[in-house]
Amino acid sequence: MYKLFSVLLTCLFFLMGSYVPTVHAGNSPQTAPKKIPPIAVQPTKFRRLPVKEYVDKMKAGWIGQMAGVGWGWPTEFKWNGKIIPPDKMPKWKPQTINQFDQDDIYVEMTFLRTLELYGLDVSIRQAGIDFANSRYKLWHANKAGRKNLRRGIAPPDSGHPQFNNHADDIDYQIEADYSGLIAPGLPNVAIELGDKFGRLMNYGDGLYGGQFVGGMYAEAFFENDIEKIIRAGMKCIPRGSQYYECISDTLKWHKQNPNDWEKTWNLINKKYHKNADYRRFSCSGAASDFNIDAKINGAYIVMGLLYGKGDPDDTIIISTRCGQDSDCNPSNAAGVLFTTIGFARLPDKFKSALNLQDKFSHTPYNFPMLIKVCEKLVHQAVARAGGRIEKDAGGKEVFVIPVQTPRPSRFEQCWEPGPVANSNFTKAEMAKITATGPK
Repeated sequence: MYKLFSVLLTCLFFLMGSYVPTVHAGNSPQTAPKKIPPIAVQPTKFRRLPVKEYVDKMKAGWIGQMAGVGWGWPTEFKWNGKIIPPDKMPKWKPQTINQFDQDDIYVEMTFLRTLELYGLDVSIRQAGIDFANSRYKLWHANKAGRKNLRRGIAPPDSGHPQFNNHADDIDYQIEADYSGLIAPGLPNVAIELGDKFGRLMNYGDGLYGGQFVGGMYAEAFFENDIEKIIRAGMKCIPRGSQYYECISDTLKWHKQNPNDWEKTWNLINKKYHKNADYRRFSCSGAASDFNIDAKINGAYIVMGLLYGKGDPDDTIIISTRCGQDSDCNPSNAAGVLFTTIGFARLPDKFKSALNLQDKFSHTPYNFPMLIKVCEKLVHQAVARAGGRIEKDAGGKEVFVIPVQTPRPSRFEQCWEPGPVANSNFTKAEMAKITATGPK
C-alpha cells in the first residue's frame, strides 16, 4: 500500500512540476522544493545616435519637406489619374526652398507648438482645443475636423466618419512628418502621436497614412536602405488595412518592374483609383478623377522613394509626376530621403538660398527656432521611452535609444466604423476656443 501511495504521490508532484519527492533516512517520504531555474530576461537593446548627427538629419528632414512641396506645388491636382508629362515638371530654383506658406508644413507646427507648451503627455482634448484655435485656411479632413471641434465635438469624434466624411483623406499623412522627426528610432512615439493628433481629423486609413510616414522617418535616422525604411513604416499600421495592402502591392510591383515606374503607376491606378472597392470612403466619389484618398497618395510617396534610388531630384520628380496631390507626396518622400542623407551632405541647391529669418505662416517659428523646438522635444521623447544621453570618448553627447517593437493602433475602416466615443467639450473647454468660426 505504501509503494502504491508513493507512486501516486510521485506522479502528482511530477504533474504539478513544482516539487520532487525525496526519501530520507528511516524511509519517511518527504517533499523538498524543486530548484526552478530563473526566467531568462531579455536585456533591452539600444541604438546609439550622436546628438549632433540627429540634429543634422532632422534639419535635412525639414528641408526635404520644403523642397518637395515647393517643387511640386505648381502641379497640385492638375493631373488626376494621369502621369504628369516630363515637360510639365517645374524647374528647380534655389529660392524655391523658402516655403513658409504651405499647409503641408505649418499645420504640423501647430502640433509641435502644443507639444512644446504641454509636453508629450498632453491630452487629446488640449490638442483639439489648440487645433480649433488655428486661424489658417484648411481643406478636406482638416477643415471638417476643425469645424467639428469648434462646434464642440471633441476628439476622437471630430475625426470619426459619422461626423467627418473626409476621414480617409490625406490630411494627417501630409502633416505627420514631425512625429518621426522628434522620435528617432522610436516608432511607438510616432504611433502614439498619430492617435493624439491624427484623430483630430482622420480615422482608419486616413490615420494609418500618417503613422506610416512617421514610422519611416523614425527609422530613417538609422537606416539608408529605402525598402527597409518603408517596411519599418508598414510595421506601424495594421496588416489587415487597405493602406497596408496598397504599400505592400507597391513594393511587389516595384520588384516586378524595377526599371519601369510608369508600369507600376498603371497597376496602382487600376487597383486603387479605378476600383471602387478601394474608394469606399472617397470624399469625391469612386468615379471621380480627383482622388485625395490617403492610400493612393501614400503609394506615390513610396514610388518616389523606390524609383528615385536615393537621388534627391529623381525622388521628388517621380513622386510629383505620379499626379493627384503632387506637392504633398514629394514633400513626404523627400523628407524621408533627406533625413537619411543629413543636412551637411545635401546638394547646395537645396540650402544655399534658405531664409533663416522669416517665420512659417501662423507659427512662432523661423527655421532655426523650428530646429530648437525639435531638439527640446526629442530629449523628452528619448527619456520618456527609457533612453538616455551619454558622452562618448571625445566628450560628445550621444542618444542611447531603446529598440522598440511597433504596436499599431486598432484596426478600423471608415466604411464600417466602430462606435463613436460620444466626446464633447465641456463649457469650460469651449470657452478656451476663441477662434472665429461656427460653434
